[in-house]
Amino acid sequence: MQDFVKINKEDKVAVALKPLAKGAAIEVDGEQVTLLEDIPQGHKFALCAIKAGEPVIKYGFRIGYAKEDIGKGSWVHIHNVKTALGDILEYRYEPDGKPLAPTEAATFMGYKRNDGKTGVRNEIWILPTVGCVNSVAKLIEAEAKKRFPLGAVEDIIAFNHPYGCSQMGDDQENTRKVFADMIHHPNAAGVLVLGLGCENCNIPVLMDYIGDYDKDRVKFMQCQDFEDETEKALELIGEIYEAASGDKRVPCDASELVIGMKCGGSDGLSGITANPVVGAFSDILISKGGTTILTEVPEMFGAETILMNRCKDEATFEKTVDLINDFKNYFTRHNQTIYENPSPGNKKGGITTLEDKSLGCTQKSGSAPVCGVLAYAEPVKERGLNLLSAPGNDLVASTALAVSGAQIVLFTTGRGTPFATLVPTMKISSNSKLAGFKSNWIDFNAGRMVEDMTKEQAAEELFNYVLRVASGEKVKSEAAGFHDIAIFKQGVTL
Repeated sequence: MQDFVKINKEDKVAVALKPLAKGAAIEVDGEQVTLLEDIPQGHKFALCAIKAGEPVIKYGFRIGYAKEDIGKGSWVHIHNVKTALGDILEYRYEPDGKPLAPTEAATFMGYKRNDGKTGVRNEIWILPTVGCVNSVAKLIEAEAKKRFPLGAVEDIIAFNHPYGCSQMGDDQENTRKVFADMIHHPNAAGVLVLGLGCENCNIPVLMDYIGDYDKDRVKFMQCQDFEDETEKALELIGEIYEAASGDKRVPCDASELVIGMKCGGSDGLSGITANPVVGAFSDILISKGGTTILTEVPEMFGAETILMNRCKDEATFEKTVDLINDFKNYFTRHNQTIYENPSPGNKKGGITTLEDKSLGCTQKSGSAPVCGVLAYAEPVKERGLNLLSAPGNDLVASTALAVSGAQIVLFTTGRGTPFATLVPTMKISSNSKLAGFKSNWIDFNAGRMVEDMTKEQAAEELFNYVLRVASGEKVKSEAAGFHDIAIFKQGVTL
C-alpha cells in the first residue's frame, strides 16, 4: 500500500493514506518532504511552502486560502486553511464535455412492470399518509409477515415518517409528490396507502397527485372508517399479495437501471477512492444506456462549474445554475451561512473546507455529460447523468434519489453508517480499515484502489456487484431489515 497520494500534478498538498509520523522523510515527484507534524490518515500535508493568503491546491483546484504561512511538510487543515467561497455567483457556459462511447450490453434479472418501468425488488409497501398512523403501519407490517409467506413477494415494509399534516406550501406539495412517486416506484409490487382520515394529505387529496394506477396492486384505506383497521388492512394486503405472487424475474438490459449516488460520513480518502470508483461505475452504466442521479446540492458548492461545463447544452446549463442558486437562496432565506460545511465527522476524517468536500463529492459524477436536472421529487426522464435538487442530509438525499426513480442507491462513506432508504442502499467504504471494522455495514471496499487494484478494476467489480444486487442479492442493510424514509422539510409546521 502507498503511504500517500498526490492527486493532481498541480497540487500543493498530498494526502496520507495511513498515519504518518513527524520526522518521516517522504519522496514526492523526486523531491524529499520531511514531515513537521504527525499526519493522520486522510489528512493533507504541504508539498511546498504556502504563504498566508495563497491558494491551497488539491484535485488541481483551489480548496481555500492559507490563513497563515504554512511550511513545507506541515499538516494542512482547518487550523491554517479557510474557504475562498462567497455567495451567489454569476456563471458562464464553457462546454467541456463529450458523450461516452457505447460499450457492450449487460443484463440483470429484474421485474417488468405494466407501466414500462423495471424493478429490482418485488416488495409490498405500506405507506402512511400521516405520522399519526405510523404505529398502526408497523403493526400491520408485523402481522402481514406472519400471515403471508415471503418468497415471490420478497418483503413487506412499512415506511414511517412524521409528515402528512400540519404542513404548508412547498412542504405539503413535496410530501404529496413523494407519496405519489413511491406508489409508482418499480421496486414496489404493490402499495397499501394507509390514511387516518382527517389529515391534510388525506387520500382524496392525494388521488390528484397519483394519476393512473393499477387497482389490483394499489389499495387505499382510512383507519377512521373501520372498526378494526388492522384486519381491514390485512385483507387489502392479501389482495395485493395475490396479484404480486405471480411476478417473476426476467432478463433485463442494464440500460433499464437507474442508480442513485450519495456520500455520507466522508473522510479525506472519499474523494480519492470511493467517489472516483463510483464515478467510473457511472460512466460504465451510462455507456450501456443506463442512468445515474447525483444529488446533495450544497456539496456541489465550490465544484459546480465542473458540472455546469459538462452540461449537454445551454438549456441544461441554465437549469444547473438555477439548481445551485436556488439552494443558496434557501440558506439565505433562513438566515444561514451558505458554506457552513463540512461536518465535524468530515473534518475529523481530513476534509478541510467545502471546496475540499465538493471536489471530492463531484468525483461520483464520472466524466459523462449532464443530461438532466431534476427538481425535488421529480421523476427522472433523461437517460444518462442527472442532477437532483436535495440537501446533503443522508436520509433526505437518499430518499430523494429513490423517489426520483433510483432502484438502488450507492452510498460512499469513510466513517460508516448503517441506515438504508426505501431501495437497496449499498455502502461503499473509502478505506479498508472501515471495511474490516464495520463488516456488518459495508458492502464494497473501494479502499483497495490504493492497495491492489486500479480505479477501473474496482469500478468493473462494482458494476458486476450492482448487477447481482439488481438481480436479487441483498445488501447488508436489507438483510438487517433497515428501511427509512425522510422527506425534505423547508418551511413552517402548523
